[in-house]
Amino acid sequence: MNTSPPARIAQQLFEESGLAWSHEPIETNVVDALLARHYRLSGHLERLATEKDDTFRLRTGTADHLVKVSPPDEAVAVVALQTAVMRHLETEAPHLPIQRVKETTEGSDNVPIATKDGRVRVLRVFDFVEGAVLARTNPDPHQLAKAGQMLGRVDLALRSFRHPADERRLVWDLRHFDQLRELIEYTPSAAHRRLAQEVFRLFHEAIVPRLGDLETQVIHGDYSPYNVLVDPGTDGFVTGVIDFGDSMRSALVFDPAVSLANLLGRTPLDPWREACSFVAGYERARPIKDTELPLLPVAALARLTLRALITHWRAERVPERRDYLLEHARDDWVNVERAMAVAMEKVVARLLSTRHDTP
Repeated sequence: MNTSPPARIAQQLFEESGLAWSHEPIETNVVDALLARHYRLSGHLERLATEKDDTFRLRTGTADHLVKVSPPDEAVAVVALQTAVMRHLETEAPHLPIQRVKETTEGSDNVPIATKDGRVRVLRVFDFVEGAVLARTNPDPHQLAKAGQMLGRVDLALRSFRHPADERRLVWDLRHFDQLRELIEYTPSAAHRRLAQEVFRLFHEAIVPRLGDLETQVIHGDYSPYNVLVDPGTDGFVTGVIDFGDSMRSALVFDPAVSLANLLGRTPLDPWREACSFVAGYERARPIKDTELPLLPVAALARLTLRALITHWRAERVPERRDYLLEHARDDWVNVERAMAVAMEKVVARLLSTRHDTP
């Protein structure tokens, strides 16, 4: 098993994505002081596990807030992009349950924090959205379609959005997947390496020749079951969409692919069932082009494989986030294998047959 850092393109993408290195967590007392000075907020700060930010839940006794401090290697312009996406949705689609950004007392969206080495971290405060994460529920097909429809509405509202930093390079962006084959060698299991090689083959043959022609726009980038809050007792089901940290300009079809990657294999006897329900809902709001829909299953497999490859490499090198990382990827290889047991042609046919289902 190779334990050295990934080379060349992969290393560059890790660095630009803020995932290459660990960093010293910001001290709670520093955050407390900044919140009091710039937001006139005080209360109990509870640190939350996340992929790379320092994230806290602030309990004030009246209203809760989510506090995020960006990692020191994430560009300020990228943080501005994330905030601008949320502000755009608040203006263009105020009916959507998007997490809101709280202004400072000076009227700014954030507070810059200078680090000892001259870099800048960014503190932001958001409304805390109550609800159960989709990952902790057992949604039926109708509810999965509701979750898909919500992402379609978000993507529809983002269709006109532009930002100077929206062309950011992110290791999670499937546009770069074919260039990350070297990650396979860091996987200890020979069986898993074979699965990964087959997914790379499918992606290279089906999607790489089409990359330049795919419809593009700014997308959420990480509409996973952990970033969707729901209430099974309501008609709309989805009560909150959070975490725009992976927003970027990419192929539109890659946005639902992220969601599908998290749904594959969860019903072992019918590994694509939940994915098909989700896509049926998504297309009610934001139809996928006929020429691009057949690419969606391969893109979903690629995203799931990518997470499995990245997660275990990072878990060994960022031990303070190990539990968080492994929790989100514990069944990835099993689900890749289950999903690949179904011929892609059959999956595409099923997606086409369900795209006109009624709500």
